[in-house]
Amino acid sequence: MLTGKQKRFLRAEAHSLKGIFQVGKTGVNENMITQIQEALEKRELLKVSVLQNSPEDKDTVSRQLAEGTGAEVVQVIGNTIILYKESVENKQIKLP
Repeated sequence: MLTGKQKRFLRAEAHSLKGIFQVGKTGVNENMITQIQEALEKRELLKVSVLQNSPEDKDTVSRQLAEGTGAEVVQVIGNTIILYKESVENKQIKLP
């Protein structure tokens, strides 16, 4: 579980990132969860966009992604979800 101070730090780090995944009309599926897990292992922090035609709302999508990948939801702002998971091999971010 992340503390408030760690979430603030991660939000600042994620500010300049571009969203690399989009959840569209197919919703969240196993293939997407697998790809996000691999990306989290490489990057530790990433943004996911929820498109207008997504069948689920952003809160449901963030919960499904967090449970499926084992990541922490840092923030849900607008239609963007910020996820963080500490990498095993490629540790880059040092939390306060």
